[in-house]
Amino acid sequence: MASSHASISSLSSIRSPRSPPLSPNILPSFLPHSRLPFSGRRRRLICRRLCRAMVQQAAQGAPAIYAKEMERLSAKESLLLAFKDSGGFEALVTGKTTDMQRIDVNERITGLERLNPTPRPTTSPFLEGRWNFEWFGSGSPGLAATIIFQFPSTLANLSKLDAFIKDGTARITANVKLLNSIESKVILSTKLSVEGPLRLKEEYIEGIIETPSVSEQAVPVQLKSAFGQVVNTVQQLPVPIKDVIAGGLRVPLAGSYQRLMMISYLDEEILIIRDTSGVPEVLTRLDSPPSPLEPNTSDYES
Repeated sequence: MASSHASISSLSSIRSPRSPPLSPNILPSFLPHSRLPFSGRRRRLICRRLCRAMVQQAAQGAPAIYAKEMERLSAKESLLLAFKDSGGFEALVTGKTTDMQRIDVNERITGLERLNPTPRPTTSPFLEGRWNFEWFGSGSPGLAATIIFQFPSTLANLSKLDAFIKDGTARITANVKLLNSIESKVILSTKLSVEGPLRLKEEYIEGIIETPSVSEQAVPVQLKSAFGQVVNTVQQLPVPIKDVIAGGLRVPLAGSYQRLMMISYLDEEILIIRDTSGVPEVLTRLDSPPSPLEPNTSDYES
């Protein structure tokens, strides 16, 4: 009998990671009061019945897994459609998004968060890559938008905001248009520290304000002559000075700004982050996702 129980125990432990656990109520039904002697034949019979029961239970769990996955995919499409219906990123940053559209988007964000397929997103390989900001609230996504939003919309507009995450660092790039004709970029370098399966700390390291570029077609006719003179003057500057101008203005930010964040949803296409005030930021992936099998050795900081 000891060998019989050992065989049953070893078989019950062999199952798919996604299969539901074998019910303990099944085991007694496979130990009938049979007249067969406890031989190899009886052990094979018990093993066969146990295997059949495990396959049946796994088959019963498959429809539920499929239904949940379909619900998650439907919630993703619903959220992306809500972004489009609200006017997208441009409407968000120019203040044209209505209260009804905001509450609709937030409702769909909450619906997708409860279907998060990644239990430990801070150490998932899906976190790394290039992301585009689709949605954020007041005071978010941190310092980049906060600085730009201090200016009137007639003076400066945020046309695009993206982030590149790699090896515990993030590089946030804000594309800004000044006076509807001068384009520039504000680049923020940050350090990301893992503080738990869901929680990150973001510390700002450096800010770079790139030298503005002006499209000649966007310059009014009455200013084209002055614009040409400025361009010629810059071209005649010594090379070291031109290099400094081309490199932009660097502003050290170490120790001046940091924030805590929680990743509430992550898959290969969408990233949702909430700050300490609960405001959500939704990002969509711009590049191909990494393989989920790639090892990640990040440790939590105590």
